[in-house]
Amino acid sequence: MTGIQRGLHGQIVEEMAQRILSGTIPEGATINVTELQADLGVSLTAVREALKVLTAKGLVDARQKRGTFVRPRTDWNLLDADMIRWHFKDADARPELLEELHEVRGIVEPAAARLAAVRGDDTHLAALDAALAAMESAGDDLAAVAADLAFHRALLAATGNELLTKMEVIMETGLADRDRLVHKVKPSDDPVPSHRRVVEAVRAHDPEGAELAMRELLAKAAEDLTEVRGSKGRR
Repeated sequence: MTGIQRGLHGQIVEEMAQRILSGTIPEGATINVTELQADLGVSLTAVREALKVLTAKGLVDARQKRGTFVRPRTDWNLLDADMIRWHFKDADARPELLEELHEVRGIVEPAAARLAAVRGDDTHLAALDAALAAMESAGDDLAAVAADLAFHRALLAATGNELLTKMEVIMETGLADRDRLVHKVKPSDDPVPSHRRVVEAVRAHDPEGAELAMRELLAKAAEDLTEVRGSKGRR
């Protein structure tokens, strides 16, 4: 669930955010609020309310004499849940996003698996087992994606580190996007064995084994993504 409410307000915020993220309204540009209001066909109040949201996310700011302007990308709150969702909505246009996600996963998840093997308890293992069972029984892409997300959330929770559990905000949108792409090209690929190896190492309290199993899982994920991109290029 994102921090933006659905409905007209959410649509206005997302439309304005996408214009900034895509470069249609570039960094440093001054935003003519009146023109934007006319272009969107909404009230000036609605535009101003949307700008408050984008200001909180570091996308825009306002100064006397200068007016409202787009802040440099270095100021954007890229870890915000809505920002991540907006970015990945255009993942086909920016394939480097999935590469960046894979790099983040490569840093975070092997270490998380190691910690989970040390700290994970029966409750965490039950959640991991439930996610595996959901993977096995998934009847469609939606269920498979949900099971994969549940697995990675459970693994992060098993670390016992509250900051690491918050990494699910990054993983959730990116993983869902990646999973949908892969399932379209490789619908028969079985993710259960690679995920099960991680769980069994966690169950055995084998940190080295858990880290290695996760690295192997991520290597397979990278191969899948390369294959997906290759299939797109051949179309």
